[in-house]
Amino acid sequence: MNRITQCMHGRGTVSDVVRHQNRPLTEVPGKYLAFMQEYRPVVFWNLTDRCNLACAHCYSRSGPGSRTDEELTTDEALALIEDFAGMGVPLILFSGGEPLLRDDLPRIARAAADRGIRTALSTNGTLITSSAARMIRDSRIGYVGISLDGARPETHDGFRGTEGAFERAVEGFSRCREAGIRTGLRVTLTEENTEELDPLIDLAAALGASRFCLYWLVPSGRGGEAYDRLQVGPEKVDEALTLLYRRALEADPGLMEFLTVDAPQDCVHLLRAMERDGSPDVREAEALVRSLNGGCSAGKRVANVDPKGDVYPCQFARSPEFLVGNVRERPFSLIWQDAENPVLSRFRAEPRDLSGKCGRCGYRDLCGGGCRVRAYAAGGDHAAEDPFCFVEQ
Repeated sequence: MNRITQCMHGRGTVSDVVRHQNRPLTEVPGKYLAFMQEYRPVVFWNLTDRCNLACAHCYSRSGPGSRTDEELTTDEALALIEDFAGMGVPLILFSGGEPLLRDDLPRIARAAADRGIRTALSTNGTLITSSAARMIRDSRIGYVGISLDGARPETHDGFRGTEGAFERAVEGFSRCREAGIRTGLRVTLTEENTEELDPLIDLAAALGASRFCLYWLVPSGRGGEAYDRLQVGPEKVDEALTLLYRRALEADPGLMEFLTVDAPQDCVHLLRAMERDGSPDVREAEALVRSLNGGCSAGKRVANVDPKGDVYPCQFARSPEFLVGNVRERPFSLIWQDAENPVLSRFRAEPRDLSGKCGRCGYRDLCGGGCRVRAYAAGGDHAAEDPFCFVEQ
């Protein structure tokens, strides 16, 4: 995760990170969770693969016809919450599919809150009525991320495969705002929506979003099937990152935070831009990036649990070769702390063990060699270079 605003405006410092590292995780401000101990991960929990939409780039291939019979039961989910609490998991992000299709979501979320775990919700926003928003608030879910893949209904609805999805997602923002829920906008940038990035930022501001989070496409699920058609090239990556940098520079950092996800190498673009502009915060920003110990969080600060309890290094690594274990067979805490697990060992390897361009790059201690899922998808080699990196030495 490339924390543009936090680095640019001096809103996160290494001294603050160090100070918070010795505090109980329940007392650590949310913006510092990414810098805490590696093996107490933020958990992306896909509660279900059921979804009311059928998005072209869905990493989990979710949709209306997805199975429900293998999903963790309510009792199993509550037991998993207890295990998370016991090992000090700081944050659970409930995702899907569409997590609002789980009738027991309020009970699961409240159980996490009762055990001192922060929670967030990743949703397409189309099911957030006034009553649903109140349920989210009353379940003590602290943040809702709503996906909008275009500033126009035609663009977003095309991605989501459903007419009216844009209108209902925008309505979901309004209902969350009325309920007093902190809400952010997420977009996956592709060849089909790059021209709408600037107006989408304007829309996020108009909707009262406290966070603008840009995702890059990862070859996982249906996103893998559409990868060659949808993935952007180096020129558009540079244009997008330059635009985010400019908008973050202009914005009130207390109103909306800017981030990018799924390309740790974005930090190089950010630091170069800050240095070019003579930013007084550039050295502190670089130190902050280095404090993440090498960029990619998968298998270290991030974990994924799928609907049937399978554990993966991240939500984009949901394929058999990345399977770490299953919580029905072994507690998550034991799975995640297994130093001999071959999958986790590969994700936790030092950046210097990489090959190709990433192995030679002088920035690998900042970005950790980019995304390992993309590297593996390109040729079956986990240690290969990330083909989506366009950083020039």
